[in-house]
Amino acid sequence: MPLAIFDLDNTLLDGDSDYLWGCYLARHGLVDGAEYARENERFYREYQDGTLDIQEFLRFSLRPLREHPRERLEALRARFLEEQIEPIMTPAARALVERHQSAGDILLIITATNAFVTAPIAERFGVPHLIATLPAERDGVYTGEVEGVPSFREGKVERLEHWLVEQGLDLAGSCFYSDSHNDLPLLERVERPIAVNPDAQLRATAETRGWPILSLRA
Repeated sequence: MPLAIFDLDNTLLDGDSDYLWGCYLARHGLVDGAEYARENERFYREYQDGTLDIQEFLRFSLRPLREHPRERLEALRARFLEEQIEPIMTPAARALVERHQSAGDILLIITATNAFVTAPIAERFGVPHLIATLPAERDGVYTGEVEGVPSFREGKVERLEHWLVEQGLDLAGSCFYSDSHNDLPLLERVERPIAVNPDAQLRATAETRGWPILSLRA
C-alpha cells in the first residue's frame, strides 16, 4: 500500500503546535513569559529562515518537561489540545486525511515537534503512525534531553528510513505533504512531493519543479 506522509505544523495544522505550546505554557505560568516569548519568537524566525540550530532549540523547548510534574503537564496538554489545536485542525486537512484513509494508504505524520505535544494530535487526525522528536526519559521522568536523532531536515529522512525497515515498507507510490523548505530533503525522496501552504522558498521550488501546490487553510 502506498505511504501518505504528512508534515504537521502549518501543513495539517493551520498553525505551529510547538510555538503555540510554548505560548500556552507562558500564559499558565510554567515558564517566564517575557523570556520564553522572546526566545520562542527567535527560534521561530530562525526556523523560517532555515538557520535553526535544532539542538539549541530542543534544549529550550524540552526544558519545561524536566522542570514540572508529568501529571500537571498532561492535564495542561489536554486543555491545550481542546483550546488551541482543535480549532486549527481545518476541515480541508481532515478531508485530505480521510481521502487517503479511504484509498487504503498507510498514513504517517513526521514532525520535528516533540512527541509529548504531537502524539495526541496524530490520534485526533486518526493517523496511526508518528515520527516525532523523542523527549528522553529516565525512570519515567523527562530529562530535558533528546532521545536519538531529531526528526528535522535530514533527520526526517534518517528516521523515516529506519522506520521503513522496521515496518517492511518502501517509498513506492509515496507522497509527502509539507509547507516548509526545511523539508526539501524528504520532499526530494518521495515519488509525489506536494507543497501545502508553502513558504516562499518552497513555493519557488515547487513551481520550478512542477510540484502540486495546495492550501488547507480555513
